[in-house]
Amino acid sequence: MKFIKRLFIFALICILFGVGTIIGFYYYVKPDLPDVATIKDVQLQTPMQVFSQDGKLMAQFGEKRRIPVAYDDIPQDLINALIATEDSRYYDHYGFDPIGITRAAVAVIASGSASQGASTITQQLARNFFLSNEKKVIRKVKEIFIAIHIEQLLTKQEIMELYVNKIFLGYRSYGFGAAAQAYFGRNLDQLTLSEIAVLAGLPKAPSTMNPIYSVDRATTRRNVVLSRMLVENYITQQQYDEARAEPIISQYHGSEIEINAPYVAEIARAWMVSRYGEAVYESGMRVTTTVDSKLQQAAHNAAINNLLNYDERHGYRGAEKVLWTSEQPAWDEAKINEHLRKQPTYGELRPAVVQKVEDKQLTVWVKSYGLQIINWDNMKWARPFRTDDRQGSAPKKASDIAAVGEQIWVRSLDLDEPISESDTEQPTDITTTWHLSQVPNANTAFVAMDPENGAVLALVGGFNFVHSKFNRATQSVRQVGSSIKPFIYAAALDKGLTLASLINDAPINKWDKSAGTAWRPKNSPPTYTGPTRLRIGLAQSKNVMAVRVLREVGLDETRDFLTRFGFDKSKLPRSETIALGAGSLTPVKMAQGFSVFANGGYYVEPYYITRVEDPFGEVEFLASPKVVCQQNCDDVSTESMPVVSMNDTEVTIEDATSATSIEPLSIDGFNEQDLDVDANEPHYAPQVISEQTAFLAREMLYSNVWGGGNWRQKTGWNGTGWRAQKLERRDIGGKTGTTNDSKDAWYNGYGPGIVATAWVGFDDHQRKLGRTTNNSNLGKLQTISGAESGAKTALPAWVDFMAVAVEGKPTVQKAIPNDITRVRIDRESGLLTKKTDSSTMFEYFKSGTEPTEYVQEGLNESLYSTDESGEESLF
Repeated sequence: MKFIKRLFIFALICILFGVGTIIGFYYYVKPDLPDVATIKDVQLQTPMQVFSQDGKLMAQFGEKRRIPVAYDDIPQDLINALIATEDSRYYDHYGFDPIGITRAAVAVIASGSASQGASTITQQLARNFFLSNEKKVIRKVKEIFIAIHIEQLLTKQEIMELYVNKIFLGYRSYGFGAAAQAYFGRNLDQLTLSEIAVLAGLPKAPSTMNPIYSVDRATTRRNVVLSRMLVENYITQQQYDEARAEPIISQYHGSEIEINAPYVAEIARAWMVSRYGEAVYESGMRVTTTVDSKLQQAAHNAAINNLLNYDERHGYRGAEKVLWTSEQPAWDEAKINEHLRKQPTYGELRPAVVQKVEDKQLTVWVKSYGLQIINWDNMKWARPFRTDDRQGSAPKKASDIAAVGEQIWVRSLDLDEPISESDTEQPTDITTTWHLSQVPNANTAFVAMDPENGAVLALVGGFNFVHSKFNRATQSVRQVGSSIKPFIYAAALDKGLTLASLINDAPINKWDKSAGTAWRPKNSPPTYTGPTRLRIGLAQSKNVMAVRVLREVGLDETRDFLTRFGFDKSKLPRSETIALGAGSLTPVKMAQGFSVFANGGYYVEPYYITRVEDPFGEVEFLASPKVVCQQNCDDVSTESMPVVSMNDTEVTIEDATSATSIEPLSIDGFNEQDLDVDANEPHYAPQVISEQTAFLAREMLYSNVWGGGNWRQKTGWNGTGWRAQKLERRDIGGKTGTTNDSKDAWYNGYGPGIVATAWVGFDDHQRKLGRTTNNSNLGKLQTISGAESGAKTALPAWVDFMAVAVEGKPTVQKAIPNDITRVRIDRESGLLTKKTDSSTMFEYFKSGTEPTEYVQEGLNESLYSTDESGEESLF
């Protein structure tokens, strides 16, 4: 009894000492313990996502990749796997497991090393939220106390949900939802038991036991998880055997980007950071843009294919690199794969290595696609590039183009979507038709917007965002060439000229006393037709006519008028060269300007973001753009046309009696549209030109595509945009633009409910787009020859895009505004006529400006008068 009594006293002392130690530890670490109650209000750090207006994912920004999963959506197999592997008494303890700690301590004593873990799931959660991974006793003590607090605050289900969403699992994946996508490219509920076991084994060592780093280690760890599930009776022997026999097939899957719009996504990212700060990267906010996924894909395909076509017709610049020559040992597949893995992929373009050259065929190793064939039809274009203006002879055989050991660029011709840039080391089983290509030296931009409210429906800022992040659509200020002429002609219409006004299409020779030289603007081509109607002058882009129209309006008056369209006056030179396109604008500004013609005369500002939501669906921001008023528009004045003046920070519209401020532009053509105002109330766009002027301008733009006259009766003529006739739409119009020496090529135009702008040029402003000759391997019908221009270089992209944009849309009938009169005129003189033959036509006029005189038969007197400089003129 004395021994038992002493043993009892000793046990009591040990218990009191243990309790005292625990209490002492608690008060020692208490000042350092975090407020565990914050875990109830925790907001998981999830990346910001950017979507198109129809819900397609465009981009994801944030270092931590996380896809939150609610407890009810967690597969039961995953819960069972985690409990069996990490914490078998999960439902029985209160934060820490004394039995597990004892077992781990015994294992340490027996083996001399920590072979077993003792942290419960709750302790791991505590460590992930509040502590570091340092291996110290005091950290373990803190972990236990925090775990106990968590168990008091949360249910087991809530703890499991946080654990599944919080824990790091390698490859920037936080939580099992993100890990399922990263390793297997599927949602968590789509995984097999074997794949779930692979993920459940990752918490032990996510960086080295994942299946991308080592399939062998991942397989071993998976089997451990499966065996624990079998022991705990979570799975049957048959399930165990089947899952253990399943091979692990895994590769890294990036974010499931559904639409290629990186330049718009970057605009959205920059705007979000400016508005909300750096915290947006972990906010889980969802940004919805104005982009239409179908139109964006069409714009991307049209712009990039057109750019590659331009580049290829100017010749092949040869291999990117020479990896080995015929005198050197050939590389094996492993070395080629390792080299290609480090090379960039630019959208459709992928690096490849030539392995075999036959008479009319190349065998190449394509990055991620292995051995592929390029047949003769897909490389015969590759005559040597000499200069931008000159190409070599067409090749006769494959050896004229490439040699074994060269690294080249190829692109696929028959994949529906651009090939993914998330490459693997091993080639896929996909076979496709490959085309020899090259990274273009020139670049491109494309913008499409809704003229009724300024929503940017599609935007391409360059050849490839990886290749260059410079956004040419919003940042590149380029000379606009003849694209400026519709605005100058609109100024003339506003001053009283008509579509039938005759302008002298004849050479100009203006002496400049200060320079001691003469300015001699010329048409392109340099042909002249004498007195020509205004409609034809714009449609055929007559340079000398544009200069004379400018003189009629006045230089200063014209520059002031152009600011109505949102153009920066400082970018418009105070010189008559403005009539030939010496002014400089961005593609977005050009689309904005043409929207005024398309929508009936209203000034709308481009915008990109429609709404921002927090992770719980609450709206943080809602755009309220100014829109064109469609009915009951008495409050939108049309009598006093406002003038728009611009500086670098804001646009202000003023008239004689009032001034209305338009919000500052954060990017060229991007109005923030801050919505502390009521988004449900309409905000009307100001009218900057009359509906009648806009209508007559559209008529000239229509003629740029469809020309006029009757070809059977030999009065027919084409505008410079005649290639767009292939769309077979009578409700489209536009204007070509080519700068001096063809350094910039443009096409701007409209269709039903849309305005689009295409631009092609070199980033080097001094470099010309050049000219080409016919390629004898392709034939005249397969290539474009001659000097590059807006009609040849930019218009094809516009046509390809519009073919998609107007597909299925009914033809919009011409809406004739009030105060527009239609009368029959003589084609030559523009005067009234009583004839009804092919020498006449119907023309539109603002009421009161129609001709009042009839043409006299056999009129021989000169239509010219003489101005002060001695030039013959109609004015």
